[in-house]
Amino acid sequence: MNKQFEVLKKSRDLVLKRIEGLSHEQLHVIPEGFNNNIAWNVAHLVVTQQLLHYKLSGLDCLAPDELIEGYRKGTFPTKDFTEEEFEEVKELLIGLPDTLQEDYEEGIFKEYQEYETSTGFVIDSFESAMTFNNLHEGMHLGVIMNLTKLV
Repeated sequence: MNKQFEVLKKSRDLVLKRIEGLSHEQLHVIPEGFNNNIAWNVAHLVVTQQLLHYKLSGLDCLAPDELIEGYRKGTFPTKDFTEEEFEEVKELLIGLPDTLQEDYEEGIFKEYQEYETSTGFVIDSFESAMTFNNLHEGMHLGVIMNLTKLV
């Protein structure tokens, strides 16, 4: 499992490096042909990881409910973050993987509610959630990379 946590942390570092130096306005631009923006993708990564690991394990998520409701699967940007709000999202993006690993090592993930993703992948354990989440993070890193070229 240590490699899975390494992959998660590395992909999050890559996201932050990719968006470094972008203006607040650039983070919120939705280019033609896209449904969302860079800021939405970053928040979506935080939210999805929390839902896949904590909620489906029957535990409370560590991200605010408002963030979860606004950036879960099937949502679209409805408002821009303030600069302060986006800094908080970035702190969650970089900090929550450490907490996840600590919680895993403490053994708090005891049960898991099976979930079939929109790609047809069936997640049936914390471990398979880690694998799928890393795939999901890679897909959104690709989207973010494309968006940064267009803003």
